[in-house]
Amino acid sequence: MKLLLVEDSEALRRAVVKALKASGFAVDATGDGQEGLWMALEHDYDVIILDIMLPGLDGTKVLKKLREANNESPVLFLTAKDSIEDRVAGLRLGADDYLVKSFAIEELIARVEVLARRKYQIRSPKLVVGDLVLDRSAKTVRRAEQNIVLSSQLFALLEYLMVNAGSVISRSQIEQHIYDEQVSPMSNVVDTAVCALRKAIVVTNDCPALIHTRRGMGYLMSVDKP
Repeated sequence: MKLLLVEDSEALRRAVVKALKASGFAVDATGDGQEGLWMALEHDYDVIILDIMLPGLDGTKVLKKLREANNESPVLFLTAKDSIEDRVAGLRLGADDYLVKSFAIEELIARVEVLARRKYQIRSPKLVVGDLVLDRSAKTVRRAEQNIVLSSQLFALLEYLMVNAGSVISRSQIEQHIYDEQVSPMSNVVDTAVCALRKAIVVTNDCPALIHTRRGMGYLMSVDKP
C-alpha cells in the first residue's frame, strides 16, 4: 500500500516515515501543503496522512480541494488541537479519521491499516486467495499450513495483488503503489519482483500457480488460470 504523509515537522515526518516503511508501506512525504495537494492529485494513494497546520496551504484547505476534485482517498488528520469542535469540523470537511498529537506510532499504523481496508471494502485483516492467507495485522503469510517469509517489498506486492484478486494489475499500477521512487521505464524491477514472489509462494511441488501474466497487460491473481 502507498501512503502520502504531509507533515511540516521534519523530526516527526522522519520518524513516521521510518515506522510506516518498517511496517511494509511505501511512503511519499512532504512538509508543504501546496506540494502535498499536488502529489495527492497526481498519484493514487491508499491513505493520506495530513497535518492541519501546514505552510503553503493548511490541511483543511488541502482536504477541501481534494474532495472538490472528487479525490476520495481516505484522509487521516493529524493535529495538536483536541477540542470536539475541531474534530467535528475536520470530519465534516471529509476527513475519515482524526489523531491528536502526541500519538503512539502503533496507533497511527493501526488506524492507517483500518482506513486502507475500508478503501477496498475489506473488513477482515486477512486476505485469502485459494490456500494462500495474508494477515495484514500480523504481517504473516501462510500457504498449505506453511509460513512464508517475505521481504517488506514482496509482502507489499503480494498484498496489493491479493486486494485486487481477479483484476489485471498493470506494471505502472504496481510501480505507483509499491515503490517510493519513480521507476525507470526501462527497468525490469516489477517483473523481477513478481518472479521472486511467484517462487516464494510455491511451498510444495503441487501448489497451483496463483499469479498469472496477461501479456501486454500486467498480472492477475486468481485461483483459476485465465
